[in-house]
Amino acid sequence: MSEKRPETMQRITTPALAEAFIEQQLSALRAQIGDGKVLLALSGGVDSSVVAALLIRAVGSQLTCVHVNHGLLRQGEPEQVIEVFQNQMNANLVYVDAVDRFLDKLAGVAEPEQKRKIIGAEFIRVFEEEARKLEGIRFLAQGTIYPDILESGPVKAHHNVGGLPEDMQFELVEPLKFLFKDEVRVVGDALGLPHDMVYRQPFPGPGLGVRCIGAITRDRLEAVRHSDAILREEFALAGLNQHVWQYFTIVPDIKSTGVKNNVRAFEWPVILRAVNTRDAMTATIEEIPWPVLHKITARITAEVPGVNRVLYDLTPKPTGTIEWE
Repeated sequence: MSEKRPETMQRITTPALAEAFIEQQLSALRAQIGDGKVLLALSGGVDSSVVAALLIRAVGSQLTCVHVNHGLLRQGEPEQVIEVFQNQMNANLVYVDAVDRFLDKLAGVAEPEQKRKIIGAEFIRVFEEEARKLEGIRFLAQGTIYPDILESGPVKAHHNVGGLPEDMQFELVEPLKFLFKDEVRVVGDALGLPHDMVYRQPFPGPGLGVRCIGAITRDRLEAVRHSDAILREEFALAGLNQHVWQYFTIVPDIKSTGVKNNVRAFEWPVILRAVNTRDAMTATIEEIPWPVLHKITARITAEVPGVNRVLYDLTPKPTGTIEWE
């Protein structure tokens, strides 16, 4: 049976309430962990980042963070994790460059669910390998939040650390397990994490792997990453990042004829997706001003190698899903 959020627990909506929560959790974490050592899979998303910041305050060098770069992260994300947690917070951070390992495993695999399984299983293997190199680890921290408990039980399966071998027998540390996402963001602000990390958009567990439609190739994956960075930059400049729930680019495994520099160019399209939703069960399409769409189109076709078209997906959910895979 799932754990229940205490009925007396007040919603965390202000900095003062966040500070009170932080002080409460620091005491609870120190009581649970004592002089033990803690391991955390640090993705750079808001949940794991807030857990990392809490644990750094609570137990400092007793925490070891493992950041696995599987090559499917957005532009600049691995660098930001290193800068914030290693350089600014002095965390014990183990950075694992597993890009080739993941992309080699994914080569030629087009079926979406198979891609997800490969990414999830390989993450567990990499994390297990790193965990076994460390001595004296007794605790495993996870960025479980309350919707995870409601939807999938006490282990946050999409973090992929729930599948570690039983012989490792870590005790779980889950300081955010009774918080909703908006509360986690308020706590992240209070902890001093960068705004763009705290308010980062929802991002699928397999990362850009499900936005590079079909079998992933390195050049098309880079087209997704580069075009996504342009879209996010232009949305921020236009102020759209303040009221669009999620926006990203997709590059399918198809090509069409275009013209570049007076020469025929047989290249990929980039599909833009921008949706608003309350609960992710349904979603509406954001109406983007034409000048913004024209600017994004001009930049992507000029700056992203291998792309000659930009399309805008106007499909709500239902009938479409938010992601394409």
